[in-house]
Amino acid sequence: MSAQSGRDLLVKMKKPDESYQTLAGLRSKTIRFNARPIDITHADSAQGWKELLPHAGIKSAEVSGVGIFKTEESAALVRQAFFDQTLLNLRLILPSFGQIEGPFLIGSLTYSGSFQGEARFEVTLFSAGQPVFLPI
Repeated sequence: MSAQSGRDLLVKMKKPDESYQTLAGLRSKTIRFNARPIDITHADSAQGWKELLPHAGIKSAEVSGVGIFKTEESAALVRQAFFDQTLLNLRLILPSFGQIEGPFLIGSLTYSGSFQGEARFEVTLFSAGQPVFLPI
């Protein structure tokens, strides 16, 4: 895989009309996949080495981003989804990797700004069901 531009990593939200809108204005984005294993280590484990239960545990995805809202529409969608705690259907586009689609819940939403700078927002979204992976 060759080097990729960070701006090509996209976070898109499904709108009520079923189309997808890029969460515009994100300057940095992080997509993290997690798998919390189940420890089954016991007194007879070989020389005290940890043993983990395969095909078990809890998998999750987390998306975070920092940026500026470019449209009132995307700002309103995010704001309303946070206050209502409704699920957002996201499409995550990772260049040279694929796309992930699924339900996400906003865990945190922060607004900030400095006197001589722009107003910014930070958002963290957590998977709320099984995502679908679509390879490129």
